[in-house]
Amino acid sequence: MAKAPVLTPRAEDFPRWYQDVINKAELADNGPVRGTMVIRPYGYGLWERMQADMDARIKATGTQNAYFPLFIPQSYLTKEADHVEGFAPELAVVTHGGGKELEEPVVVRPTSETIVNEYFSKWVQSYRDLPLLINQWANVVRWELRPRLFLRTTEFLWQEGHTAHATYEDARDFAARIHRHVYADFMENVLAMDVVLGRKTAAERFAGALNTLTLEGMMGDGKALQLGTSHELGQNFSRAFNTRYLSREGEQELVWQTSWGSTTRMIGALVMMHGDDQGLRIPPRLAPVQAVVMAVKGDDAVVARVREVGDRLTAAGVRVRVDDRTDTPFGRRAVDWELKGVPVRVEIGPRDLEAGTATLARRIPGGKEPVPVERLAGLVPGILEEDQALLLRQARDRRAARTTDVATIAQAAEAATAGGWARIRWADLGPEGEAALAAQAVSVRCLVAEDGSVPDADDTPGNVAYVARAY
Repeated sequence: MAKAPVLTPRAEDFPRWYQDVINKAELADNGPVRGTMVIRPYGYGLWERMQADMDARIKATGTQNAYFPLFIPQSYLTKEADHVEGFAPELAVVTHGGGKELEEPVVVRPTSETIVNEYFSKWVQSYRDLPLLINQWANVVRWELRPRLFLRTTEFLWQEGHTAHATYEDARDFAARIHRHVYADFMENVLAMDVVLGRKTAAERFAGALNTLTLEGMMGDGKALQLGTSHELGQNFSRAFNTRYLSREGEQELVWQTSWGSTTRMIGALVMMHGDDQGLRIPPRLAPVQAVVMAVKGDDAVVARVREVGDRLTAAGVRVRVDDRTDTPFGRRAVDWELKGVPVRVEIGPRDLEAGTATLARRIPGGKEPVPVERLAGLVPGILEEDQALLLRQARDRRAARTTDVATIAQAAEAATAGGWARIRWADLGPEGEAALAAQAVSVRCLVAEDGSVPDADDTPGNVAYVARAY
């Protein structure tokens, strides 16, 4: 009788495979309230490394971290009409506290534009106070009807940036800087994710924004996932909250603003973009554990060699875990590390000890080979960089192979429903075609200029729409 696979094969049932990986790689569990999640230590370790890297990039722009309250007076949200309309279906509202009905209901933070602007209007007095660049790491709540761990949960973790500028141009350029030099650079060079940079259509734009810049990734099943957004808010919120500054010329002017965010959704994207039928494949630059050194059997000399190799790799700059739990069968441990996507396993048993070798197993390309112990410290760092590049190349190749250039709305819908992306001239699609696709659960993920750059406007001649089904 054939042994059942550890994970549901992706080709058989991709959503079930995704849930299997989340569970068996010990990333997260469902919380007690529908749509919430408990992020387990291994999953949170990934988030911590994402957070640390992105935090450094954000601070390099001159942005400082702050914190704003979880509870927002309901009246704040009503000040910007498009914003409240856009978020109304997702709001969690508190009406009672301390055993009494509240005089004014409070909203559990879905995003912080409104409360940030309440304080920006107090903090900004003069052009000398600008630009004001603030970021916060926080949780937010958006009531989800169809939750899925990491992808769409009622509560999730994120960073949200909020800035105020003296001019439209300064705000526009800062939003683009975050889009390209913080988000895209991080996703491509740390997460090894292939992302398409573009602008959202009016129908897909953030509620209350003039323009939304997005990063879209193709998952292993061909669907799209939005991985981060940067918004030009114009003066919509500053007008609603009367956020003004005294210009150099002595005039009272409204500030121009941006907001931008990325979330724990990136962990779900990591699973779906890089995972295979054996589980996760973690990009080496992100991986909390880049190499695990394993004792095959509980021999004292073997365990001593395993610890020695672990020390050598650590000294070479590799993030190492020594696995000398020889009271647990080796096969079970090896499968567990494979599920967790650790890039390199170094396996040492009695025969390896005699031969002065170790078995080197590479998770990302696959395969095993014997390697002299003396060579490991010099070899592993280079392997990690090779495998980082391989993951990005594989993701790019997948998108190229599964993206079709089309000329009609019907062809765009067919390509998307068949499990891929379509590219179509925006002039041939337009808002009416976008609405027709939406009726078939297909959306315009973003608009890209003819040369592949981010266009300055929706109607820039030559704009191309990327069309797909999305999470």
